[in-house]
Amino acid sequence: MTERGISIVIADDHQVVRSGLRLLLQSEDGLHVIGEAGDVPTALRLVEARRPDVLVLDLNMPGPPSLPAIPEVRRASGTTQVVVLTMQNDPAFAREALLAGASAYVLKEAADAELVGAIRAAAEGRTYLNPELGARLAAAPATPSGPPDDLTEREVEILRLIALGHTNAEIAAQLYLSVRTVESHRAHIQQKLRRTTRAELVRYALEHDLLQTDSAAG
Repeated sequence: MTERGISIVIADDHQVVRSGLRLLLQSEDGLHVIGEAGDVPTALRLVEARRPDVLVLDLNMPGPPSLPAIPEVRRASGTTQVVVLTMQNDPAFAREALLAGASAYVLKEAADAELVGAIRAAAEGRTYLNPELGARLAAAPATPSGPPDDLTEREVEILRLIALGHTNAEIAAQLYLSVRTVESHRAHIQQKLRRTTRAELVRYALEHDLLQTDSAAG
C-alpha cells in the first residue's frame, strides 16, 4: 500500500462481474484497479508483473483451480494479499483458503461494502472472514487436542479472536481487558508459537482447530 492508495487486480471469469467490481472499487477513495484477469494463469502473470497490493480472486474459474494458486500468488509477489470473492458458502472452502494464505474470504452475495472493508483490512495486514462463515467455522465439529505449545486458556481465546479477524481493541472490548493487556497476551502467543504475522497466527489456529468455542462444542 502506497500514498496513492491500494492497488488491486480483479480475477473473475465473468466480464460483467469484473466491470461491476471495477466500478464499485474505483468509486471508493484510495482504491485503484490496475488490472483484470479471467483465469488463474493470467492472474498470476499480472500479479508478478504489476505486484498489486490486493488480488481479488474468484474460486470458480475455468482452467487451473484457484485455491492451489493462492500460495503461488504469494510467491510471485510477497506483498500481494489475496481476497477471495466467491459464491462458495461452505466453511470448508473458507478454511482451505485461509490455510493456503488468503487474507480474506468474502461471499459474492454479501459483496459491496463488505468487499471494500475486506480489501482495506487485507492491505493493512489484517484478516477478514465473512461473519456468517466465521460463526459456522467456529461451531463446526472438531476434535481439538487441547491447548498446544503451552498456550493458556486465555491465550487460546485471544488467538481464536485474532484468527476470526478482530483487532486488539475489539478483543479487549469483548473480553473486558485493556488493549495493553491484549497486546501483552499477543506478544506471548507470538513468542510461544514463533509466529509473528497475523496470517501465520490464523493458519496456526486453523491447523489446530482452535476456532471452536466451548459453547459450540457443547
